[in-house]
Amino acid sequence: MTTFDTRTNHQSNLPDDFEVRGPIGDIDWTQFSNCKGKTHLFFAPKAERPQARARREAKARSLCNDCIVNTTCREFARVNHEYGYWGGESEEERHLAGFTIAAPVGLRSAKYRVQRDQATSAVPSIANVPATVAPEPSTAN
Repeated sequence: MTTFDTRTNHQSNLPDDFEVRGPIGDIDWTQFSNCKGKTHLFFAPKAERPQARARREAKARSLCNDCIVNTTCREFARVNHEYGYWGGESEEERHLAGFTIAAPVGLRSAKYRVQRDQATSAVPSIANVPATVAPEPSTAN
């Protein structure tokens, strides 16, 4: 099924019966989550820009901070190598905590951003380059 979220202008291709499952014993902890029906905050749309991602994850984090199943959700994502934002933790944060997935979204761009920033800080700006002084013209004949 192709769905279109008019609030975010994002299209997703999820199966009709798509449902996040995370049973603990006989209890499905997802029924107690704050994020029910808000998957657009927890899973990145195609070609999401870094600034949009930061805003989306900030909204997701605020929901997770007040959620009673936050810890259970985070552990579920870590154990099952999930994509997306789970239990107040992004894929990159899970990766850095030692819970890797095949290709974490954003990790490559974050590494590139650090390398780019280091490279640009090593290049002197025009303001820091001393002006060359031309020698005074000789007055001797």
